[in-house]
Amino acid sequence: MRPGVALVPRANPGLEGVTPLVFGIGAGLWGQCDWGKWLPSRVDGVFLEGEIDGRGGSGAVGVGACHLKVELRTFRGLYGLRRVDWRWREMVVVRSRGHYLDGTFCHMALRLFNTLSRSVEEFAPLDPAGKQVGMYCCGPTIHDSAHIGNFRTFVFADLTRRYLEFKGFAVRHVMNITDVEDKIIARVRAAGVSLKEYTGKYEAAFFADLQALGCRPPHDSPHATEYIPEIVALIETLVARGLAYQAADGSVYFSIEKYRGCGCVYGQLLKLNLDELRVGERVRSDEYAKESVSDFALWKARVPEDGEVFWPSPWGEGRPGWHIECSAMSMKLLGPSFDLHLGGEDLVFPHHEDEIAQSEGAGLQGPGHRFVKHWMHGAHLLVEGKKMSKSLGNFFVLKDLTGQGFTGREIRYLLLTAHYRETFNFTLEGLRGARTALARLDECLAKLRDTAAGQSAAAPEPGLIGAVAAALDEDLNVAGAWGAIFEWVRQVNRQIAEKSLSPAQAAAALAAWEVLDKVLGVGAAPETEAPPELLALLEKRVAARKAKDFAGADAIRNELKAKGWIIEDTPKGARLKRL
Repeated sequence: MRPGVALVPRANPGLEGVTPLVFGIGAGLWGQCDWGKWLPSRVDGVFLEGEIDGRGGSGAVGVGACHLKVELRTFRGLYGLRRVDWRWREMVVVRSRGHYLDGTFCHMALRLFNTLSRSVEEFAPLDPAGKQVGMYCCGPTIHDSAHIGNFRTFVFADLTRRYLEFKGFAVRHVMNITDVEDKIIARVRAAGVSLKEYTGKYEAAFFADLQALGCRPPHDSPHATEYIPEIVALIETLVARGLAYQAADGSVYFSIEKYRGCGCVYGQLLKLNLDELRVGERVRSDEYAKESVSDFALWKARVPEDGEVFWPSPWGEGRPGWHIECSAMSMKLLGPSFDLHLGGEDLVFPHHEDEIAQSEGAGLQGPGHRFVKHWMHGAHLLVEGKKMSKSLGNFFVLKDLTGQGFTGREIRYLLLTAHYRETFNFTLEGLRGARTALARLDECLAKLRDTAAGQSAAAPEPGLIGAVAAALDEDLNVAGAWGAIFEWVRQVNRQIAEKSLSPAQAAAALAAWEVLDKVLGVGAAPETEAPPELLALLEKRVAARKAKDFAGADAIRNELKAKGWIIEDTPKGARLKRL
């Protein structure tokens, strides 16, 4: 269920005797509702499955419609400064200990930056029921191994999908595989192998890396080479509408002049200087700068350099242009209009701008609908403060980093510490910091498991979930989310040290983390079992302490530390932990 709040007036003219009703926002921030005010307070209550169970309620039944106005307020709560955004919802009946009262049901709104409008907007899917979400992310071009900058985009897409699912949406995640385009054909020709043989090894490596980074596999991974009939059909539609033409070389191009002439806008995702557009000038290459705006290729006539990579078409043998591939695949799987399109900011132009032009130019969308409602783009990634370059020695694929001893879990965490729209400096020192941060989190979770030992499953403690959700609701503010998590770690550690955390509270805290880890996807630390000879040393140290041979116990401790292990005392006794 999505976070929400049931609001009932504390005082209402003509409704004397109605007492304050406790409510919760599904985020552990509890309070009461007064006319036009948010009154922060800490009271008992929880909001679950459309019911309110807490103090309050006068037994009044059917008090009539309550038109509440909730003011936007900023307040300081347990997890720091939070802004709460509300919007109107229909009147519903809520239940408080058997009594029914009228109230307004509100959801915390998810707000995401839309490249199309250049602003943060409340996310609302096209589905009239508000449930189904179609999400397309431009996938890898499998001409080589994906690098760490590529994976920043895919981890960001994974977080977006996971959080949408946390909010209660049913997401269909499509990520294409570009297995034919200019760079791939050049590599195939140089390698002297078939297209499938060449791309197959890089595709397998990509999905292995994606799994190592904890990313959920997309529901659909369409390959461009498997959608040639859909691509040809889309080009035929554009030709029939007068927006595409066949040039003298046999290739088919999209006419920007004709597209603009029918009242359409070219340059929706970024500002383009179309005054310098030279009518009829064409660009065959898949990638080009925004200063080189020209008619772009939809179908490329076969040339000798293409080798055996070609298909028949109404315009002769050839292959598709890069941009038309994504339009055909996304609309085939998600429909002519869908909710979310994600990618790196380097794809804004020309790829995504051309996708919009050819998709909307085909006229397949219903009245008032766009090809895509909401566009999201992840920022570039620097490595050690510089643009990635093999000549600079800062060009990393995943195996380069795992070969240095870093885990996919640590790499994922580091990629999720900065906001997706901020340029991020990826460093080896940052990876070491990620290891330290995760170790701190893991240690806290281990202590919670020890404290909760034997405790039956508990309902998640809502405070942490709500603090993280409040941050992620604001355009996936991961920095704020991690800030709330490590504040929680600090408080839990203090409570455990003070022995003020009960087993039931520890179980509830663990349950809360399990909910959040389904969003963040960092998983649990791999079990590291100490070698038998070190466990034997630990037993000797325990025996030495019992015999009050503290000098001997200290010597064993130092020996273990020299071997990379420390002794940690827990309620269940001493255990070894790797440094």
